[in-house]
Amino acid sequence: MKYTRLTKEQLEELHPEFTRFLASQQIDKTEWDTVKENQPEVAEQVLDVFSDMVWEAVLDKAEWLEHYSKNHIFLFKLLKEEMESIVIHAHNSNIDFLTQEGLIWLNENIFSEEVKVTRGKKPFGEDRNTEVFELIQQGTILTEGTVYKQFEDMF
Repeated sequence: MKYTRLTKEQLEELHPEFTRFLASQQIDKTEWDTVKENQPEVAEQVLDVFSDMVWEAVLDKAEWLEHYSKNHIFLFKLLKEEMESIVIHAHNSNIDFLTQEGLIWLNENIFSEEVKVTRGKKPFGEDRNTEVFELIQQGTILTEGTVYKQFEDMF
């Protein structure tokens, strides 16, 4: 397995897609129920293959990531060959970007000396999707890029 198995909740959300996947493997509901009952290890393998397919499709389309921590905000723009980043750091250790108050403070102090904004670029290695997946595993979230675009225009 290349990524991680989808959760039960994710699989339930993707039930129609999973049904089509099984049909593409020429497995109907009765046969799937039999496999789950009599060959649980095969059922696990099928779930793993489906999960990897879903992750691969999601990661192929991923364009923006965000990660918030107490004093940092990491914004990523994902291109095919490289990743661009904007990192926002509050020098004031009392500021918490995980709270509404911290974000309001940032809005009011973005151009002050208490905030450092840096930009960077990093080429992807051999497997873009694996690198993006690792960032997601570390807590980044897929977004529409709204915050990145706002900061990109400012800096």
